[in-house]
Amino acid sequence: MSVSEQHLSFDHDRAGLLRRLGVFDWLYAVALLAGAVYAHRGYASLMDGYEIGTLYLTAAILIGLGWHWRGFRNLVIACAAASLLAVWLYQPAIEAIHAQGLYGREALAALASDPKHARFLFKYLISSQAAIMWMSALYFGATLVYFVALLSRSDFAGRTASALTWTATAMGIIGMLVRWRESYLIGADVGHIPVSNLYEVFVLFAIITALMYLYYEKRYRTRSLGAVVLLVISAAVGFLIWYDVSRGAGEIQPLIPALKSWWMKLHVPANFVGYGAFSLAAMVGIAYLVKARSGHAGEGRLPSLEVLDDVMYKAIALGFAFFTIATVLGAMWAAEAWGGYWSWDPKETWALIVWLNYAAWLHLRLTKGLRGKPLAWWAVIGLFVTLFAFLGVNMFLSGMHSYGGL
Repeated sequence: MSVSEQHLSFDHDRAGLLRRLGVFDWLYAVALLAGAVYAHRGYASLMDGYEIGTLYLTAAILIGLGWHWRGFRNLVIACAAASLLAVWLYQPAIEAIHAQGLYGREALAALASDPKHARFLFKYLISSQAAIMWMSALYFGATLVYFVALLSRSDFAGRTASALTWTATAMGIIGMLVRWRESYLIGADVGHIPVSNLYEVFVLFAIITALMYLYYEKRYRTRSLGAVVLLVISAAVGFLIWYDVSRGAGEIQPLIPALKSWWMKLHVPANFVGYGAFSLAAMVGIAYLVKARSGHAGEGRLPSLEVLDDVMYKAIALGFAFFTIATVLGAMWAAEAWGGYWSWDPKETWALIVWLNYAAWLHLRLTKGLRGKPLAWWAVIGLFVTLFAFLGVNMFLSGMHSYGGL
């Protein structure tokens, strides 16, 4: 199927979306709305108007994505069920431990070592650290199996690799949700959404990049890109493991004052949709260059150059849109926290460089019709620009964003 035919099919599917919704789709929507209403009613005293709006907006986005992409709907259901199970198992155990006079980190340590309270589940499966380690191992495994599928052209290996990637993504989301709950078990003043440091955002990066890849895998009916794309995710989880082992980064820490803002719930995820999309585009760019170099020798192992070019363009367009939103949100957060929208802090300066880089990429593609190897090379080099803005600034430069350092 050509790219143009895929577009026609996709537009037809989108037009008939509401007509295709079944009972299960509506139950999914009702359950998400009910959860949002329950959270609103139970925790309204802890939220301002912006946070309440974000809560319902998130529910609406999850409903829309679940209706459009059934795999995502199933993922949401599985992650919600596992996370609620963890919270349900935590509750009586934590109450018993509080009765012994243990609170905060001592309470969590006692919970993990108490065999009477589902020790296996807590310690080895759905505690936040265990789930994130499972995520890391499964992404590594998925990368290897994708390479087996690519080299052997085995459909079974490809389906296995996809299943491993879905499972790894689910474990990462479960780990993040349970970590969010665990932060509040330490103390109400410690509790926060887990996107506040490098450890947490590397988990977020892996999840978002994997989800975008899985969407394009389904959209273009090809698994041959998995071996290339999963390399960047494996690199991220490799850094994550090193960071945890060498620096103890997995331990939940209280927020510094600058991060105690509802803006963090919007700015950081939007930023990492951008980072994930740019990373995906770079890996697709590598696949494009390999395919172009190998010619007929690589026939069948990777998607056509037309498909690779289309995925690369869509990923950069999506990333650019979200990165723009994140930059605007960051400026508004800066105005509230520091009294000015822009201060030429190193992080802000490099964010602008990233934005200009991909603005130029899109401009040349859309207005000048540039295609092929030059843009593929540009996407690959852009990954290093993005990587420096994401990580290098924290390592080598100091500024008002230095709280994200290694």
